[in-house]
Amino acid sequence: MEMDLGMLAKGLAIGIGSIGPAFAIGKIGAKAMESIGRNPEAASKILVPMLLASAFAEAVAIYALVIAFSIK
Repeated sequence: MEMDLGMLAKGLAIGIGSIGPAFAIGKIGAKAMESIGRNPEAASKILVPMLLASAFAEAVAIYALVIAFSIK
């Protein structure tokens, strides 16, 4: 059975390209919850930077998805 190398490249691009953002978003969320647990009054000040950092990390995964779609 012949394996299509393009499909393998697409799978690797999205798979490897999403590992870093997944860890980053997990760490961002964990540190935000830890900070809110230590200082609950600062929750409103922590929320916006946490969401921005998560959006930037998610953008990297979206770039990997775009690259995966552009491979022929």
